[in-house]
Amino acid sequence: MNVNFYPEPEMKFGNGQHIDIKFGLMNYGPLDFQSLTSPKKINLGIIGTNETIEGIERWIDKIRIGIAAKASKRPNLFPRFPGFGEGMNLCADFICGDQLRRPIPQRDFDRLCQKSPTDENLKKIAELFLNEMGFLSEKNVADVYIFAYPFVLTQYLARTEEDFTFSEVEDPEDPEQIVQTIHSKINLHDYLKAQAMRYKKPTQIIRPSTYDERKRLKRKHPSGDARKLQDEATRAWNLYIALYYKAGGIPWRLIREWSQLTTCYVGVSFYKTTDEEKLLTSTAQVFNERGEGVILRGGTGKISKEDKQIHLSSDDAKSLLKNALQNYHREHKTFPARVVIHKSSIHNQNEIDGFEDALHECSIDPSQADFISLTRSYTRLYRGNIYPPLRGTFLDTGGKMYILYTKGSVDFYEAYPGMYIPLPLGFRCDQACDTPEFIAQEILGLTKMNWNNSQFDGSEPITLRASRQVGSILKYLDQDYEPYYRYYM
Repeated sequence: MNVNFYPEPEMKFGNGQHIDIKFGLMNYGPLDFQSLTSPKKINLGIIGTNETIEGIERWIDKIRIGIAAKASKRPNLFPRFPGFGEGMNLCADFICGDQLRRPIPQRDFDRLCQKSPTDENLKKIAELFLNEMGFLSEKNVADVYIFAYPFVLTQYLARTEEDFTFSEVEDPEDPEQIVQTIHSKINLHDYLKAQAMRYKKPTQIIRPSTYDERKRLKRKHPSGDARKLQDEATRAWNLYIALYYKAGGIPWRLIREWSQLTTCYVGVSFYKTTDEEKLLTSTAQVFNERGEGVILRGGTGKISKEDKQIHLSSDDAKSLLKNALQNYHREHKTFPARVVIHKSSIHNQNEIDGFEDALHECSIDPSQADFISLTRSYTRLYRGNIYPPLRGTFLDTGGKMYILYTKGSVDFYEAYPGMYIPLPLGFRCDQACDTPEFIAQEILGLTKMNWNNSQFDGSEPITLRASRQVGSILKYLDQDYEPYYRYYM
């Protein structure tokens, strides 16, 4: 057994690089902010009740001039939000206005939220938003649509224990969430995202607690206390980054050494159809270190009698990777020199054979491919103090499984920023050309490519995280689906 530690990977921003997302954006601006094609004015189509629309518009005006840092002994963990607009490093401005609003009567939500949370009733609630989105889309003036949930709807959904957003929790990456759960009931968030794709515009769901701390849900606890919120500056950071990316911007990218091979990253996971009859494959393809993603739908997975894990047939594996590489070629006019596949179950020989056939057909040397399976590990390390192991701690067990702490104590924060005892990530090199040490450092970098969160210590690489997230939405779509990741986040 051998333990090592890898320092935090740096990211490239507009005029510099930094290990931290907030400080990188605050000091250097988004990666593409000097580009003529980067978003400078983002029109927000806001759909909700009069109260929620006005609440969001007031909050956007407030955060435009900046939000003070949370009072804390750890200023690097809770920095201020600097504001945004012309002449600032966060140069893109948010535009609201009469032509971008579509109010829904509060009584419509009150009526539907008094009924049982059946699939039919949840679909009716979704149609309230979708009908107004359809009206606004005819004008073609909005870059991103915001679905502004009223408080009565968040209370209704809490009773069904359906979904939550980043603004409702202190730590949005509960380590237990890495285990994929399959819901038989409609999830309003995912269903709404799926159905909104017919209008070919990205969406953002905002709950009232994001901009009004009085609208917090109660904890499921005898005390009846309100749920904790992230501080207001962090909520502003999260919203700004998400909307900037959804409007077509590129906030940051990983730094790749000039000597490294051009690489295409592919994440593969599985999801159940709504009738729970089939296991289908969802794939999130990250073109390169810039993190630009494309969504693919693969073949049917089957649970093997031998290892009790989900696998693809050789033909489906070949088709899946070949489609991913053809997408890469359309983007870059060339194939990558190296391919990395992150899969939520072990690669069996049929899958490896299929992937290698696809590589051969695209003239890529299979010896330049890494087939990695990832899972949550319950092997834990302990430090000689009150804090968990450092993020970046790597354990070579001497066997097939390697352990990497992607959640843990962070020197830059001078703290462990989570609420739960961190579970490390486990990975296997089912077939690899690179060393486990190199792969661990690459995974650590890919955990920083989640453009839905401003804290850099993600638990999963974006490849697998995105494919899981995509699968929960793809199950509500037929073959006509939107291929770009920004529509799913």
